[in-house]
Amino acid sequence: MIPSEFDYVKAGSVQEAIGLLQQHGDDAKVLAGGHSLIPLLKLRLASPAVLVDISGIGDLRGIKSGGDKVTIGALTTHNDLEQSAELKGSFPILSEAATLIGDPMVRNRGTFGGSLAHADPAGDWPAVALALGAQMHITGSGGERTVAADDFFIDILTSDVQPGELLTSIDLPMPSGKVGMSYQKFSHPASGYAVVGVAAMVTLDGSGNCSSARVAVTGAGAKAVRLTSVEEALVGKSLTEENVAAAAGTAGEGIDYLGDIYASEEYRAHLVKVFAKRAVLAAAGNVK
Repeated sequence: MIPSEFDYVKAGSVQEAIGLLQQHGDDAKVLAGGHSLIPLLKLRLASPAVLVDISGIGDLRGIKSGGDKVTIGALTTHNDLEQSAELKGSFPILSEAATLIGDPMVRNRGTFGGSLAHADPAGDWPAVALALGAQMHITGSGGERTVAADDFFIDILTSDVQPGELLTSIDLPMPSGKVGMSYQKFSHPASGYAVVGVAAMVTLDGSGNCSSARVAVTGAGAKAVRLTSVEEALVGKSLTEENVAAAAGTAGEGIDYLGDIYASEEYRAHLVKVFAKRAVLAAAGNVK
């Protein structure tokens, strides 16, 4: 399959990229790692007149710790997150999730920010970002604005990044206390995308009970969402298998499930409960 014709421009800075996006409006698409956009171009599900390549903007790459948060540049690759010793200490879920994405070629080229902005309903990072309470920094001609992960994912392939804007970095609040996290995924055997994936982060109090929980699912519906009923059912409870199973039994309320030739709506609804339980139990087992 061959994309339709387009012009190609490589931006050397964030401001140059924003200027190009403003100039071309809806006719332009941003090219970062390319592993989300290029398949859409080949299938002609997207036919932009101009591709603005931001892959050479060094300011958008890297991992920086700053006291109560870690900031990850939008062009940081999946492999960077998988291999980062710094992140493995504070955010082991990032390495865990990264190892489940695609293959080595995808992980070496695909980017954290590109995946989040693309908002694929079966992408892995949206659920992880929701579970970690990420803050998205978006830059446009009017300056920078910050959007919480809870408000960032709008619909299928639609995030809060507007035409003429770039997702430039992502802040992750540094965990404190006795915290555990995990990402558990049922992968499509051909594509590797999540049929269902669940990310969980739990915090225990001094008595060993759950004082807070953030649990999110991807692959089930048009966008990644928090499983708030599970979170509420966990708080104040010890994370025994019985209690976690009861909480996970509420998972999926309110989701308009996707269905396809591989997994029906009913099958996805079942998987959400199964993987919510697995993710929370794994997170509880990782508490440190």
